Amino acid sequence: MKKTVPPPVPIPQPPEPPPGLAADVVASGQPVHPEDRIKLFSDRQWEVFIQEWVDSLRDDYDLVERCGGAGDMGRDVIAMVKGGSGVWDNYQCKHYGDSLKPSDIWVELGKLAYYTKRGDYERPRRYYFIAPKGVGTKLSNLLRKPEELKSELLKQWDAHCREGITTTEKVECDAAMKAHIESLDFSIFQATPVLRIIEGHAKTRWHAARFGGGLPQRPDPMAPPSLPADNEAIFVGELRRAYAQHLKQDVKDLDAGLAAHASLREHFHDARVEFYSAEGLRTFSRDTLPPGEFEKLQDEIHSGIKDDVRGEYDDGYRCVLAVVKTARALQLTSNPLTTRIHTRDRGGICHQLANDGKVRWVK
Repeated sequence: MKKTVPPPVPIPQPPEPPPGLAADVVASGQPVHPEDRIKLFSDRQWEVFIQEWVDSLRDDYDLVERCGGAGDMGRDVIAMVKGGSGVWDNYQCKHYGDSLKPSDIWVELGKLAYYTKRGDYERPRRYYFIAPKGVGTKLSNLLRKPEELKSELLKQWDAHCREGITTTEKVECDAAMKAHIESLDFSIFQATPVLRIIEGHAKTRWHAARFGGGLPQRPDPMAPPSLPADNEAIFVGELRRAYAQHLKQDVKDLDAGLAAHASLREHFHDARVEFYSAEGLRTFSRDTLPPGEFEKLQDEIHSGIKDDVRGEYDDGYRCVLAVVKTARALQLTSNPLTTRIHTRDRGGICHQLANDGKVRWVK
């Protein structure tokens, strides 16, 4: 009798992971788009965010300050126009849950009229309303019709401005105030789309720290010039002394002094390449991260090499070799720049520390 071969037993398989699910998503959740993240900001965070963006407009402004808080006289972020002899723009920050309505701005227009009439500050060149959800249709239409906006402010004065401008007095819209309001140019009032702000903020050094998403790719570092520049003078001098101690002879001129020593010539070339690589990382940090992050990385490496610097060596050159070797082996995980650090940067930071007088190769 012919035997029947039983069908193969299926091997249980692990369930398929949801499409697109990665380890970093499991650890931190799905990324939040900046347009959604800004809706969670506090009033202060919103003002600081706008300050960061406006401060990046260096082609337009000489100075940017945040005045938000009690006593700001209706000025949240002020920007002094470059070469404008006191001309300034005002960025009024409103972190509301809905788009701005006309009723949200009457008191701000009233403050501008009141404080410019008193002479507390000059009229701004431009006045921008900045809100996470922008302005609504009604306010948007009003901002396009300056004379209608001015007329409506006069109608709304008693309801919104008379007791809303200051707690110390009731501000009447008398003949003098009306005349002052009539003299103001209401075409200065505008609204800036939030997506344009986010796009501009993405080019600043603050963006990665505020929204995540990682750092951009780092440009290739600059090659050292053929002759040492002034910014290299101190660390080059430290190396000269280290080589002299190693060779047991004066090395006043590096080209002549190292002419017969190929390994030292190569080391000096490599040290300069490393130094300029670390300088490139410093510039990259300046352009992509808040102030102080590169200095924290320098401090971390300095802390990791101190024991080697204190060690006993036959000469300064041997000290340099030992210290840089240790720097290359350090576990650097806490600084955001570690995702963009190159091996050359570690030795370069050692030479930066020598350039700053924090490390000496010859005791």
